Amino acid sequence: MSPYRKRLLCYVLGIITLGFIALTILIVTFPESVIDKEFSEEIQEHQHPILDNLMKIVSSVGIFPYSFILVIVSALIFFLFKLRKEALYICLTGISGVVSSGLKILINRPRPTEDVVRIIEQTKRQSFPSGHVLFYVVFFGFLALLMHHLKTIPRSIRITVGGISLFQIFMVPISRVYLGAHWFTDVLGGFLLGMLCLLILSYMYLRKPAS
Repeated sequence: MSPYRKRLLCYVLGIITLGFIALTILIVTFPESVIDKEFSEEIQEHQHPILDNLMKIVSSVGIFPYSFILVIVSALIFFLFKLRKEALYICLTGISGVVSSGLKILINRPRPTEDVVRIIEQTKRQSFPSGHVLFYVVFFGFLALLMHHLKTIPRSIRITVGGISLFQIFMVPISRVYLGAHWFTDVLGGFLLGMLCLLILSYMYLRKPAS
């Protein structure tokens, strides 16, 4: 990576980090905001049983142990095709769960309640940041990167897997708010933290070994 790109990466990482810190301070200071409530109302305004099931399906692979199984199976597929470096980095995406759990305990923000939003998916753990969004951005984001980078994989597979990955990243924030599992600021925090982890992981993967 050229010095210019390294500096650019540092700037982007710095901006994302500052954004996440500022959002966290806002959450701790104002656990309930008008923006969160209005966003939930807008997302949940159009309801239908089919839409309920679709949103549940989108979120399903982010629930433990399904997320763990997804990471392990994906890593095994890369390993069996002799892509050992890729298999290792796929496993590293699972660390996002540890990061999410630690921050949830530390910040301890309550989940949305039935007196404010419609609850479709019952959850017990803390709310900020969204572990689903964090995991999807890191795992599916890195998977999309691999599909772009690994030209030896058939083009049809790369397009299909890459498309599904981007769809999941786009849909999961909407899904979490629609299901009443998170506030808007929860999914925004998960996205920012996910992008931070994804950029670091991608840099480590793409950098050339020192000669």
